[in-house]
Amino acid sequence: MAPSPSVSVWAFAFSLCLGVTRCYLSIPLKIYTGKYNVSSGAEVTPLRLVALTSDGNGLSLASDPTGTVNFLDLVNNMLGDSGRGYYIEMSIGTPGQKLNILVDTGSSNFAVAAAPHPFITHYFNTALSSTYVSTGRTVAVRYTQGNWEGDLGIDLVSIPKGPNGSIPINIAAILSSDGFFLPGVNWQGILGLAYPMLARPDSSVEPFFNSVVKQLGIPDIFSLQMCGAGLSASSTADPAGGSLIMGGAEPTLYRGVMWYTPIIEEWYYQVEVLKLEVGDQNLDLDCREYNMDKAIVDSGTTLLRLPVNVFNAVVDAITRSSLIQDFSSGFWDGTKLACWMKGETPWRFFPKLSIYLRATNTSQSFRITILPQLYIQPITDVDGTLDCFRFGVSSSANGLVIGATVMEGFYVVFDRAQRRLGFALSSCAVSGGEALSEIAGPFSAADVATDCSSGVLKEPLLWMISYALMAVCAVVLIVLLLLLVLPCRCRNRSGEITDESSLVRHRIK
Repeated sequence: MAPSPSVSVWAFAFSLCLGVTRCYLSIPLKIYTGKYNVSSGAEVTPLRLVALTSDGNGLSLASDPTGTVNFLDLVNNMLGDSGRGYYIEMSIGTPGQKLNILVDTGSSNFAVAAAPHPFITHYFNTALSSTYVSTGRTVAVRYTQGNWEGDLGIDLVSIPKGPNGSIPINIAAILSSDGFFLPGVNWQGILGLAYPMLARPDSSVEPFFNSVVKQLGIPDIFSLQMCGAGLSASSTADPAGGSLIMGGAEPTLYRGVMWYTPIIEEWYYQVEVLKLEVGDQNLDLDCREYNMDKAIVDSGTTLLRLPVNVFNAVVDAITRSSLIQDFSSGFWDGTKLACWMKGETPWRFFPKLSIYLRATNTSQSFRITILPQLYIQPITDVDGTLDCFRFGVSSSANGLVIGATVMEGFYVVFDRAQRRLGFALSSCAVSGGEALSEIAGPFSAADVATDCSSGVLKEPLLWMISYALMAVCAVVLIVLLLLLVLPCRCRNRSGEITDESSLVRHRIK
């Protein structure tokens, strides 16, 4: 999955409906360029060991603040928001060159800009690093939106506000791209935190976090808190923050109980969705619909993305339950914004959205719920009189994606060591004293199939089938070409070769 950049917006009035309590307007979306502020030059710090304790369930927690390391040192080490992506500062090469790198749990390559691009003002200059070594291999990666090509290399990498130490890491030096770097973003690379199966050009390219676990000896766990809930994606003020905790979880970043769901397969962080609710309405779809062709948790995707049938059912349910009936279809498909008079918040007009995930006790499930403040997202204002919002849910042709729209409501633990994902209420998902997310359980899973992801073809298998079909087609095509080009020289009963048995009679004379 891939980073889905959100956009800042230029807007003009399209239609205006006035009422006693609200003002509604829909306007088309456009992109405009943003500004950048990136520094460079960093010293590599010496290696620091990690001291961790356990919560009794195998989850690594921060040690005593006076100990060797404290996860509080890593808190607020990310900047960004759901629209423009969350990024962390990293130092690459010798001497260190600082870049902002997008944190993406939906891919596995660590890639940085290594050539000028009109939308970035800073890039990794491999010629200035005395420790950069090219592997002589090229690599290309395509995401849901955008793609890039470059060269593979190895260099020393450190995170100023991360596990202490500088280690050699596989790096893709991006030399060309299309739709990957966009106006308004403040990052110059991508940090893929998924499994080796997604690495390109093949799984022999060890992903960043695998290298960190192996070389620094930290537990195979990381966790994310993304704190942009309710903030405008077009704000020119300092972006919201967040935390990427490598090696465990920081208890101060979440409230209440941590609920776990199994990782179904180790490529993306694939989970099993059992059902969806809009308000108190169960969509009542076969659970396989939610997992077609996969259901994943991806910090690099902006929105909550749903398979087409599920998306249509959600929109229908919201329309039925919303207090506003006359929405333009452009609002639902993401081409228009909905606007209200400044100060008139629209969230009371919309229902909550709930996702049920299978629990580690597979006969049970738990429910994560987001309030309208998370999926009806502020974007911009018009002439200081209107506040405009977008729909934070979209349709998807390649599976259900729990993106930043949902993740901003929760502290998410990627417990790779025990092959599970943890969800708890995020301590920063609060607005005006009101929690923007809810979590509850356990619930019985007896009313759904025992395996909602069965019968779903995985992408690697689909690629293999595609390649096999292409090979068969190529063989058939070659045979047909040979039949067309080479004469079919057959013998008659007397053994003589005649023109009647050749292609001569079919030629134009």
